[in-house]
Amino acid sequence: MSDFDLVEYQTRLSLAQKAMSENKLDALVFCTESEIRYFSGFRTLFWQSPTRPWFLVLPQKGEPIAVIPAIGADLMQKTWVKDIRTWSSPHPTDDGISLLTKALNNYSRIGWPMGPETSLRMPVRDFDELRSSCGAEFIDCTDLLKALRMVKSEAELKILKSICDIGSSAFARAGEIFSQGQALDDVFRQFKITLLQAGAEDVPYLVGAAGQGGYGDVISPPTDTQLRDGDVLMLDTGATLKGYFCDFDRNFAIACADDRTKRSYEKLWHATEAGLKYARSGTRCSDLFNVMHQSMGGGSSDVGRYGHGLGMQLTEWPSIYAHDHTILKPGMVMTLEPSMEVSDGKIMVHEENILITEDAPVLLTQRAAPELPVI
Repeated sequence: MSDFDLVEYQTRLSLAQKAMSENKLDALVFCTESEIRYFSGFRTLFWQSPTRPWFLVLPQKGEPIAVIPAIGADLMQKTWVKDIRTWSSPHPTDDGISLLTKALNNYSRIGWPMGPETSLRMPVRDFDELRSSCGAEFIDCTDLLKALRMVKSEAELKILKSICDIGSSAFARAGEIFSQGQALDDVFRQFKITLLQAGAEDVPYLVGAAGQGGYGDVISPPTDTQLRDGDVLMLDTGATLKGYFCDFDRNFAIACADDRTKRSYEKLWHATEAGLKYARSGTRCSDLFNVMHQSMGGGSSDVGRYGHGLGMQLTEWPSIYAHDHTILKPGMVMTLEPSMEVSDGKIMVHEENILITEDAPVLLTQRAAPELPVI
């Protein structure tokens, strides 16, 4: 049932244990979906329910320990994890805390993600009780986790390439499925259907907008507003395959586009081109940001960054912005996502997905046209 061969998970554990040894950590503990899935292969949409906490313990020596609600036991048994400890959840006074405490009794230094882009998927009071009852030192392991997950394996890259191909093939059908007068909510609906027909397993993320000469934001849900001549339609999709995301957008003009809109699109396209030429192993994310920023003549928007990591999550570490000095490495999958204000209150965004290599980056998405496509 697992998405990967056993050796993939064994390798992930081995690398994590090596990092634990180097950082003098006795164990790592995770309570969030991506980390538990990454190390165990436990994949389910049941994470949509916030009722129950879930835990995975990675000891510096030995096999993973799943401490989970009994409702997940059958599925967890289909993964490579053998040590599965369960309780009846939800429980009003002890929702797995005593069971987790017992699993951590022999450890004095415990790694727990506490930094940027991490979250605590359990009640804070239970976390406080856990730290108090364990008597161990809890240490932020965000950087350790970040280093492990940023560089993708060949097995991960195969899936990422496939989902990017699926997204590209769906966007290639834009002229068939979008039209003047079409309601924006129907645009979203038809594009989701197209993605699923192309082979996506799910479309958990689809946002977009349409407006004359640009749009106000890049995160809106659809309305029933109809597409008009001169509108710029943007769709940004996060379709998935085996739990891995593509994340890129495309812009289309409806019937026609004025010169300013065309120039704005071309400026963004060239900024992405500059990013493609500069995105090399050894480059800092902050420098990559500056290259794309300078390509646009300093013009930008308040979006805050020009791309990010991509994988099991729609957005992952690192960020392409002025304050992230992470060095790009072969095997990292990134988005290039420059954005700019094109008029008062109107922006445009362009996005591609790429693989960092020892040499030039590899486009995972089919490169957008250099001129604004007109439908």
